[in-house]
Amino acid sequence: MGDPRRLRKQYEKPPHPWMAARIAEEKELMKEFGLRRKKEIWKAESILRRFRAQAKKLIAARGEQEKKEGELLLRKLIRLGLLHEGAKVEDVLDLNVRDILNRRLQSVVFKKGLALSMKQARQFIVHKHIMVGDKKVNVPSYLVEKNEEDKICFAPDSPFSKEDHVEISKLKKTEQKVEEVKQEG
Repeated sequence: MGDPRRLRKQYEKPPHPWMAARIAEEKELMKEFGLRRKKEIWKAESILRRFRAQAKKLIAARGEQEKKEGELLLRKLIRLGLLHEGAKVEDVLDLNVRDILNRRLQSVVFKKGLALSMKQARQFIVHKHIMVGDKKVNVPSYLVEKNEEDKICFAPDSPFSKEDHVEISKLKKTEQKVEEVKQEG
């Protein structure tokens, strides 16, 4: 079972440290998703790798148990918002790292319009200004389920929950500008 005091890595490093194409792609992902370290990308890749390995095993095997496991895997991925209703086990192989990174709390907070940038979304989360449902979550890499997406908001004791806060007025101004651009175009 292992020593509880010795935590194991939840990711694998890339096999070769100096591949220019991989480094450029990681740099682009870090900028796009406001990540601090490449370790966060590697964790997302490990999560994706586990899903794919399980799907490959289920595709190759036939039997009642494999059907049940396949349904459970699909239900989990649908609940996470990675796959749509009616997806097949083969669709798991089409997922990529961007799909996983889009389901992180940091990305969802930014896309929902609670922050002006990905980095600001990360800061709000780390400083415990964001709630998912009735829990404060301070982990930017938290994978948001589909049903939790509507429950993301500022914590009631957070200064950002008040309408007269400076950052909230900035958010509203940017939202108004976006709406004006949509109406013009």
